[in-house]
Amino acid sequence: MQRYGHFIGGSFVDPAEGEWFETKNPYTGEAWAEIARGTKSDIEKAVAAAEAGFEEWSALTPSARGKALYRLAEHIEADAERLAEIEVRDNGKLYAEMFSQTKYLAEWYRYYGGLADKIEGAVIPTDKGGIFNFTRYEPLGVVGMITPWNSPLLLLAWKLAAALAAGNTAVIKPSEFTSASTLEFMTLFEKAGFPAGVVNTVTGFGLEAGAPLVEHPRVSKIAFTGSDIGGQKVYETAAKQIKHVSLELGGKSPNVVFEDAEIDAAVMGAISGIFAATGQTCIAGSRLLLQRSLHDRFVERLLEVAREAKIGDPMLADTNVGPVTTPAQYRKVLDYIEIARAEGAKCVLGGKPVEGQPGGQFVEPTVFTGVSNEMRIAQEEVFGPVLAVIPFEDEDDAVRIANAVDFGLAAGVWTKDMGRALRMSERLRAGTVWVNTYRAISYTSPFGGFKRSGIGRESGLEAIKEYLQVKSVWIATETSVANPFIIR
Repeated sequence: MQRYGHFIGGSFVDPAEGEWFETKNPYTGEAWAEIARGTKSDIEKAVAAAEAGFEEWSALTPSARGKALYRLAEHIEADAERLAEIEVRDNGKLYAEMFSQTKYLAEWYRYYGGLADKIEGAVIPTDKGGIFNFTRYEPLGVVGMITPWNSPLLLLAWKLAAALAAGNTAVIKPSEFTSASTLEFMTLFEKAGFPAGVVNTVTGFGLEAGAPLVEHPRVSKIAFTGSDIGGQKVYETAAKQIKHVSLELGGKSPNVVFEDAEIDAAVMGAISGIFAATGQTCIAGSRLLLQRSLHDRFVERLLEVAREAKIGDPMLADTNVGPVTTPAQYRKVLDYIEIARAEGAKCVLGGKPVEGQPGGQFVEPTVFTGVSNEMRIAQEEVFGPVLAVIPFEDEDDAVRIANAVDFGLAAGVWTKDMGRALRMSERLRAGTVWVNTYRAISYTSPFGGFKRSGIGRESGLEAIKEYLQVKSVWIATETSVANPFIIR
């Protein structure tokens, strides 16, 4: 069985405590590799390596850092197929989607590689005579990055590319369920000519490796993607040290369909929103809001399409729905299905485990109607292929229902009325609003949430400022001081 150590200071090393744990293929249920079980000692070594790497990396010109990121992007593209296969083996998502992601994530490193030498301070025309005042942007230092199991390399790129371009170094703690692709990715940094210690990875469990990373006094920032509860704990811990944080957390996103929408396109958007990636995505359109006048015919068409979804081996090109990634998440999804039934929602599709598949972690694509927005199935993140259908009367009613949750990560609107599209994009309390599309992302556009869906932004121009701090420099051109006891 393959064994993966930590990646610290440019080399793979065994865990300090000598302990390992198995990682399993969600499709087969079989263990295929052993992963280093990290502890506080491993985190300490990684932070020390990142500090040493910071001295060299931050001293490079921004242009030199940008060229290194460009070289990395070339290696990512060359290795995209292999990285995608490892991600599928670890998290069970469709190869078609993971290969698309691993190819595309190179663009984040190119984008921020190009941006590295375009972060400019300003000369400030202050009201003070005899003063030259300017600003400069400087890196934070060592950044801790905690990534989830659903899209490990893509969601790492959203953090790492901007952080490196800004001159920071990193210690990464990937999910214990999907560590292998991140560790394989580490080999590309040496090929791209990065100094040792610039990027480090310590694997293991949250309390044993993640918590020491968040608590470490020489880690300047934590970038976290995960549940809102996990993000809250990170935020509370980081606050004790007044540490920078960015949090990309959960969602309960509304996909709002008006009676004038292009029905077939909206049906496909609803399918994409909840059944793609087996619903295991923070932007899942898990609440489908339908204008009452089209509710019944839309649901009928939705069920026709959803019934055709092929469930099975995620490596096959014609598979549409793969397994749930972890045993705990599989049980959680089934629990929420029973909660929905108990609260009075009507299950019109699915609602059961899938029989006859290896691994035992498949759930049928599931649709509930008769849902009120107060039900738990409409308020709490399920993170699985479970859709709650909620009717609404008019635009005001749609906005009221859509915004009446604790989350605000994303929203979809389906309408031919561009005036309505603009109004809805203003009124919906979400960090991303899609109109007549869903699940569209780009390295050029900022992503992040409102409310309990997080703070800070990833991707786009805004993201690099998350990894920089501004310094104001005052230079006196006159040396005389009128009164030293009065502020100038």
